[in-house]
Amino acid sequence: MYKLRGHHLFCLLGYRGMGYSEDYIENMTLLHSKLRENPKTEILLVKGPDHLCEKYPNNGKYHCQNDTIYERDAAILEKLDLNIGQILKWEVIESRIQKYVTPSDIQAVCQSCSWRSYGVCEEGVQEILDGKGLREVK
Repeated sequence: MYKLRGHHLFCLLGYRGMGYSEDYIENMTLLHSKLRENPKTEILLVKGPDHLCEKYPNNGKYHCQNDTIYERDAAILEKLDLNIGQILKWEVIESRIQKYVTPSDIQAVCQSCSWRSYGVCEEGVQEILDGKGLREVK
């Protein structure tokens, strides 16, 4: 079981092998691949730092505790009608995305995210809506 915070549910959709450091990329790629290959993997929704934050680089600015990040977590959980403490399979999270999310939601919910400008998260949402699941990261 993996512990994930709200906004990382969307980050996984847009993940294309880019990240903050080699350790972060390796960790994110492993989780992303696991969820892609086994959508029955369980996720525990947490408040604050999670499995992915564990590998965020220690470069003096640890954004995982910023208020804006907590606000984004809450907005995404609300959008998906999910709550902290829930345990769900990744496939259930994907079905929630199909039910409650459109690609344009990324512009509003993730407005302050530095990765938003790449456009990959909207693509990821669309791929979930199309029933394709997570894109393979090579």
